[in-house]
Parts: sequence; structure tokens; C-alpha cells
Amino acid sequence: MTGAPLFSVVTPVYAPPLGVLAATIDSVLAQEHQGWELVLVDDLSPDPGVRDLLRRYAARDPRIRVVERETNGHIVAASNDGIAAARGTFVALLDHDDLLHPTALARNAERIAEHDDVDYLYSDEDKVDDAGTHYDTFRKPAWSPERLRGQMYTAHLSVIRTDLVREVGGFREGYDGSQDHDLVLRVTERARRVVHIPEVLYHWRNIPGSAAASAGAKPYAWAAGRQAVQDHLDRLGLAATADFGAHPGMYTLSRHLDPDTVVSLVIPTIGKSGMIWGAERVFVVEAVRTVMERTRHPALEIVVVYDPPTPPSVLRELRRIAGDRLRLVEFTEPFNYSRKMNLGVLLATGDRLVFLNDDVSVRSDHWLEDLVGPLEEPDVGMTGAKLYFGNTTIQHAGHAYSGGHYLHPFIGEPGSTTAPFGSLKINREASGVTAACSAMRRDTFFEVGGFAEKLPLNFNDVDLCYKTRRQGYRIVWVATAELFHFESRSRERVVERWEKAVTVARWGAPVHDPYLPESRPVPAAPVVTDELGRSDVEARVGARVVDAERPSRRLGRRLVRRPARWR
Repeated sequence: MTGAPLFSVVTPVYAPPLGVLAATIDSVLAQEHQGWELVLVDDLSPDPGVRDLLRRYAARDPRIRVVERETNGHIVAASNDGIAAARGTFVALLDHDDLLHPTALARNAERIAEHDDVDYLYSDEDKVDDAGTHYDTFRKPAWSPERLRGQMYTAHLSVIRTDLVREVGGFREGYDGSQDHDLVLRVTERARRVVHIPEVLYHWRNIPGSAAASAGAKPYAWAAGRQAVQDHLDRLGLAATADFGAHPGMYTLSRHLDPDTVVSLVIPTIGKSGMIWGAERVFVVEAVRTVMERTRHPALEIVVVYDPPTPPSVLRELRRIAGDRLRLVEFTEPFNYSRKMNLGVLLATGDRLVFLNDDVSVRSDHWLEDLVGPLEEPDVGMTGAKLYFGNTTIQHAGHAYSGGHYLHPFIGEPGSTTAPFGSLKINREASGVTAACSAMRRDTFFEVGGFAEKLPLNFNDVDLCYKTRRQGYRIVWVATAELFHFESRSRERVVERWEKAVTVARWGAPVHDPYLPESRPVPAAPVVTDELGRSDVEARVGARVVDAERPSRRLGRRLVRRPARWR
């Protein structure tokens, strides 16, 4: 080579099977992009055949360099030796028993050429067994900092600007097994641009003892990962505690909310009753009762926007339950969900707003802090909760906008399921969340224009999410803020054709969801629904098309044909 290469592929080596190690090196030699060096750091492998193999490869190609450690320092020390020896502009991290796709470095080089400020790139990955069978493909989301706190989802292939790796101090001792997670958290805190390459460029070899074979193969790594996440939260000054998640390699965040922060819950209602778990209950009373029982935050305001048909007895009961925290707002106009919510916000006093349907029941004790807490980060514009049907199956786990539809992914899945790659157990960014339970800062709500009153019933939350993301904010779905949602029990759900037409006219038809890339729309067709309103197709596929159209006798096309005044 003449001059420094673009990539330094850094591979710490310790006692791998010789054939597996040779295949790893061969996968680098097979790269389409030629501007690389391979830095192999042998951490005093007990088998002398390892060094013999490394030396033979180094003699074969001058781009292969071998660092031979005199003591066994474990993966952190060996990796740092590789970083110290790296001459490339970027470091690409490759384990000694894994494989690069032949286009891996070429695809990274293309993206680097597009953005001169890119500091970190990651790509999709899969696993490969001894027979060469590829499986368990991980189609990763676009850059999702909240998800990275819940799991090391970016791991393979990680490509980092070398100067930045050195600036943050490389790998840290004491984080063995989660050293990559710790490093990437520190790198992305400072990175100017993070790029996701949606292609499988890394093949994770499944061999005995590897993390690919079992998430619990390295139990010490789970503890190290939790500490790495807590360190990250502390560095950023975020009031949250990291804890172990549902499975090894997953973490949950318990948010802390300043007790002086006033939170206003805005709840629209008409005071209807219905059967909940075999008993007749008033929906809004059940919602407010569970809010009061499961909320410890002292600065709480409950704004109930009610229609005149609401029985006086319901209002009296709300006053009894909520006391001086309750504000009742009468709404005398024709039904318009968006207008009711906007009015409630105007009369609320809190700096944090929680939009809550009247047909919900709070399930988790720390729901409010976890839901509102992420809004302390200035680039988070909206959060949403995890909602269950009455039978504990999933009703809402964030929106996905894909294939021309607005989807409820995972709908009907058992509430205890983890879902592929932990998507139902960890907080993560989402394209949108339902207004049945979501939160915003007051200033952000007014900045984006609130709920669109031209959408009185459906898609007003979809529109609000689009507006929030257009302003550059993240939307975070919070897995630990849990409520039941007895969907469409207080008002019959009817979706009109013109409502979707208005939404598409404004935002275009969604093509590919960046945060749940494997989302698939469910065909809209006349189907039989069960007592929860789920179709047989939804129950099988696990995603509802929330924009499924049904024939309408109403003429709403004027909203598409002429400019609309949006609020």
C-alpha cells in the first residue's frame, strides 16, 4: 500500500479453531474494496499453531499485520493494541470467528464518500452455522439511541472513525463481554453523524461458547452492559437508573421525574359505560381511578373534557376520586377528538402533557415517570406507552408506517412475548405512537401545531407524529409504561376513506418504516372480528392496518380537493 488505508480491520485473536480463524481472514481478503489493512492481535493463544497461521497470512499479503502480545490481557487489552496499531481512517471491528460479506467494506466506503462528517456506521447481520446455513437475520432500525440503551443492537458490523475511537479512550477495562456496547455508547455521544447500512454485511458464526450460540454464554457481559448503560446515562446527566431487562443483553430504564414538574393528563369522554372483565364500569372513572392508584407523582393535574351527555353522576364520581387535581371542561360542539384535545391542552397548566383515552386502565406503577421522563431530552418530542387488550395481548407497541399503510405491529401477540430481537421488551424509537396514551412537552405540542382539527376522528395521532418528526424530534415507545386499552369501547370505530386520503395527501403514502423495517401490512378485506375487534387475519399475522378502508356514504373529498387550514 502507498499511504494510509481507509479501513483498519481490527481482530483480537485468542485460541479460535484454526479453520474458523482462516475463514475469518479469508473473508477480509475477499473484500471488493481494496483500501484496507487487517490488524490481527494474538492475545498469547496457548496453541502455537495460531501464531503460525497468522504469520503465514501476513507473509502472503502486506496488508495483513500481526501484533503478538507477550501476556494474555483479554479482549479489551488486545483490541486496544489493535486500535493503537491501526493506520486507517476508520476502524472496522471483526471477531476472530466471524465473517464479512464480500461487499462489507465497499458499502461502508460508499456511505463515507456521501457524508464527510460520518463518524459511526453499522449494518445488518445474520448468523451462520457450521454447515454454512444463514439464519436469524437482524434487519436493524435506523439510528435509535433509545434502543441502544436497551440492547447493543448495532454491534456487527461496527465501523468507527479512528480519531474518535482514540479520543474517547478506546475500549475500557472492566467491561469485558460488553466492551463494544460501552465503546459505541461513548462514540455515539460525540459522533457528528451515525449511518445505518440496511444490508447484511456481517455473518456471526455460531460455534460453542460464542454469544451467537446463546445469549447467556457470557453471563458476566450482562452486568458489564448494565454498568455501561448507567455510565452513559450519568455522562449525559439523564435522571434514570439502568437495570437488567427481560433477557441477557437487554436493559430497562427507570426514569426519575422532578416532583415539581407539573404533568397534565388530558382525557376526552362522553361518560359511557361497558363491561370490563365481567363487570359494568364507567370507562373514564376506571381510567382516573387507576391513574390515582398507580401514580405517585405529586404535581399531577387531570383535565377531563366531557360532552354534555356525560351523566352528572360520572362527574361527581370523578370529583370524589381526583379531588382538587381534577379540572372539568365542557365541550358542547359536535364530536371532534382533535378539537377536544386541543381545548384540553389550552386549559391545562402543566409543562408536560399526557394524552389519555377514557377507555384505558393503568397497569404499571411507574408508568408516568417512564412515559414522561424521556421528554427531558430536548430532541425527544413525543413518547408512547405499551397497551394491552383486556386479555393481556398486545394492542399497541408503537406505530409502523410501511407499504402504503399505517400499522399496529405486534397486535394480538401475547403480552409476555419478547418479539424478534427484543422489540416488545425494550424502549425504542418509533415512527409514531397512538394518542390513546402518549406524552409531549407543552412547547413542542404548540410548536408542531397540536392535533389537526380537520381530522376529527382518525389519523390525527398519525398526523401529529409526522409533524413531530418533521421538526427533527425523536418519538420513543416506552415498553415499561403499561396500560390496558379497551379499544373503541366508548365510541364505535369507523374509518372513512377520506381520512386516509387527507393524510396521504399531506404526507405521502408510507413506503418503508425505518424503525421496524420488517413490518408488513395486513390486507384490508371484509373479515369477521372477535370480541376485541381483531380480525382473524390480524390474529394470525400480528399487525393491524389501522387505515383499513370501508365503503363510506359520507362526502369528505372536499378536504382533499381544496387547501385545508391545519391546526
